[in-house]
Amino acid sequence: MPVTIEIESIATVVGGHTVPADDFQGGVESVIRLDERFPLETLAGLAEFSHLEVVWWFSKASPSDVALHARSPRNNPAWPRTGTFAHRNHRRPNQLAVSHPQLLGVDGRDLRVTHLDAVDGTPVFDISPYFPVMGPQGEIRVPTWVSEMLDGYWAPADQRPGE
Repeated sequence: MPVTIEIESIATVVGGHTVPADDFQGGVESVIRLDERFPLETLAGLAEFSHLEVVWWFSKASPSDVALHARSPRNNPAWPRTGTFAHRNHRRPNQLAVSHPQLLGVDGRDLRVTHLDAVDGTPVFDISPYFPVMGPQGEIRVPTWVSEMLDGYWAPADQRPGE
């Protein structure tokens, strides 16, 4: 039976990307600004970590974007039709995402990061340090289309073909 929960954002993305994009997410710094209702001591020790695990909401998406069916990734017929839960985009039922940005520094309530693929103004629901031991265990495998599709994902915008 479905369970409904109500959660409030704890932080907001400031700066960085201004529009959602499928690729060229690299080379951009942004800030995850913790809400003032949280005391500064909630961030104590976080600066010792190199990466974070951030849960955020696709706030620029619409509930009508949710697609509960199989489709080819990015509508590319060269790639197989795969179901909603084989994708990592805004078409998911709760439109939530998890990213692992690199933490560059902590300045008061501001977490300076790079490699965060959320846009300016994005609500953040959780922040935790990345613990490698808690990461994937065993051999990691993905279908070939994932590597093909995301080949330029973390490239800087100025490395787009033709620029």
